[in-house]
Amino acid sequence: MKILRILNRSIRDSFKSIFRNFSLSFASVSCTVITLILVAISIIASYNVTEITDKIERDLTVIVFIDNKTDQTGIDKIKNQIKNISNIDTKSIVFRSKEEIKETMGNENAELKSIMDTWEKDENPLQSTYILKVKDIKKIKETATSLKNIENVTLVKYGETMVERMVNVFDIVKKICIILVVALILVTAFLITNTIKITIFSRRNEINIMRLVGTSNTVIRLPFIFEGFLLGLIGSIIPILITIFGYTYLYDAMGGVVLSNLVELVTPSSIVYIASLIVLIVGSIVGMLGSALAVRKYLKV
Repeated sequence: MKILRILNRSIRDSFKSIFRNFSLSFASVSCTVITLILVAISIIASYNVTEITDKIERDLTVIVFIDNKTDQTGIDKIKNQIKNISNIDTKSIVFRSKEEIKETMGNENAELKSIMDTWEKDENPLQSTYILKVKDIKKIKETATSLKNIENVTLVKYGETMVERMVNVFDIVKKICIILVVALILVTAFLITNTIKITIFSRRNEINIMRLVGTSNTVIRLPFIFEGFLLGLIGSIIPILITIFGYTYLYDAMGGVVLSNLVELVTPSSIVYIASLIVLIVGSIVGMLGSALAVRKYLKV
């Protein structure tokens, strides 16, 4: 019961302190709102970039062209050598003969079909191919080089220029988002810590009286810790609303894609609630930690 009374009094005192120092609390909450909005934006951007990169990796296919002079034994040998490359997803390897490619192209284009129908079997200039996927898209350049070095492989295509540029750009954006999230969390902690410091200074006489009458360190600290928690919690409400409704509106307005269908946004249901929960946790916990740090460093008890 004593613990409950202490907690109840601490929570009550924290609310009183927030209203008593309303201007400081409002400034702290306002700054926290701004930083947490940026944290939410960074989280959503990072999540989207990760999903886009993963989608490119899942959908990217490498086409290995085989010399037309290669017999079936040579084709099988090429497949075995492809399997020996560590970055190749061996389950994804599919062989397409030049006859299959001819038929597919003919079905897709009537004009091409009329031309290809005039070819005799030994006149087909198309090349048989192996179509495959890689495990790690970041190593695709080295993997393509290994594939090119296989005997009777004439060409390896995977849209190298575009893919490499996109992967590099997304990788940089992802790292920037992570750094930004960490930096903004530290800024939030700094703002709340400074608010609690000023609150402690304004209540120094009250604190000294509490110390003189033998109040424990824990009882003195708790109201400040709860105050930091509440400031962080209040400061996370607006960012959460902006995250949920803002991203949903953006997704609908853009049709779920950026520039082209190649870059698709993550559906709101998959991310907004996760981002909101992270913002709520960051705001409340950082508020508590900021308060605890301010109390430990500046409250000599």
